[in-house]
Amino acid sequence: MTNIPNQRDITVVMNLITAISVAITFSASPAHAHRKGIYTSEAEALTQAEKIGCTEVHQNNGRWMPCADERELHQQMRRQ
Repeated sequence: MTNIPNQRDITVVMNLITAISVAITFSASPAHAHRKGIYTSEAEALTQAEKIGCTEVHQNNGRWMPCADERELHQQMRRQ
């Protein structure tokens, strides 16, 4: 005899898949969230800054970002 999943089983599985998808989406570290945005090291931020046309980097909540400040970063990113 085969087990045919009922509606409750299907709902539970779909909720689990959704929860896992959301967790994966939002668990990425901030350093990887935006390829041109936030980095764990000053060197990584400086490398990206040079790629997008900035010459400085700045810190934001313990992470490093390209350009002198976020305003300059966003201006440079819009030019890309």
